[in-house]
Amino acid sequence: MTISFSACLAAAALVLLIFLRRYDGDRRRFGNAVLLGLCSLLLLAGSFVALSHLHRPVTRTVAAGVAVGTAVGAMAIAGFLLANGIRMIRTEGGRPANLLSLLAGAAILGTLGLLAAAAQVDSGLLRAVATTVLFLAGYLCFLFACFVGYAALYQQVAVRRPVDFVVVLGAGLTDGSAVPPLLASRLDRALALYRHQRARGRSPDLLVSGGKGSDEQVPEAEAMADYLRRRGVPDSHLVQECASTSTEENLKFSRELMERLRPGSSCVIVTNDFHAFRAAVLARRAGVRGEAAGSPTAAYYWPSATLREFAAVLATYPLTNLGAGGLVCAAGVWAGWHG
Repeated sequence: MTISFSACLAAAALVLLIFLRRYDGDRRRFGNAVLLGLCSLLLLAGSFVALSHLHRPVTRTVAAGVAVGTAVGAMAIAGFLLANGIRMIRTEGGRPANLLSLLAGAAILGTLGLLAAAAQVDSGLLRAVATTVLFLAGYLCFLFACFVGYAALYQQVAVRRPVDFVVVLGAGLTDGSAVPPLLASRLDRALALYRHQRARGRSPDLLVSGGKGSDEQVPEAEAMADYLRRRGVPDSHLVQECASTSTEENLKFSRELMERLRPGSSCVIVTNDFHAFRAAVLARRAGVRGEAAGSPTAAYYWPSATLREFAAVLATYPLTNLGAGGLVCAAGVWAGWHG
């Protein structure tokens, strides 16, 4: 079966229309990211088909260049992730969440090694395993590209509409009671949004959300409120939610508090940039009326944090990803045995 350029273009246009309609309805959907990625993939496929029709030898050269570039790029990314993982451990400690860059880099190198071995050894089983791993890696890489690309697009959404609350999601405290730089970045962004709203005649409250961890002396919300109070926010504009222990609880308990204080209220949710899109996805699922805004994060922290957020988003849709992953693995086994 030959796929035409016009068919790819028509499919891309249809997917784009669906994306635009869903994006206009609610920006906070991971499905939007997948649709935008699929549209881009169809356009790339269509371009390649058009090139093959115009000049087949050039197409083979381009395909070979893409294959080599992908392999070299994968090795470069693996090296970067390994180096970043080592820095994360040295800077932030050896907690499991800080190992993600290191593990991702090792996984990429392992996949490349498995593919090289399958190309050298005449074994149907090894070929099937390698092809399955390759297909699954491709599926995850596609979703990760969708996640990163759409999260960057989502961050460009300016918070202009009036809101009743500026909600700040908590993070761990330093020495049990002090606001660390990561959390201070969120609070500073929230304070800027709060002042922006007040400068335009609105009167939002700052709602700080975060409970007391086992290694903390005070609830995160209390430390956050003190930080904002020292920067001129009056107590009458500060609301504390001191019971939550996760992002899901941050949003659930904050919604309940906002509904009690101002029924039907809207908000903007402030967190770090790597966390903003997942916070928006969870806010939608929790019934919170509001978009998420991100504050800057140290560059070395971003890769590991983004991988963590991506894994958490995948876990938010377990049945979808298990089903799709199973189909991808089945396709890989079939292609490996019959290739």
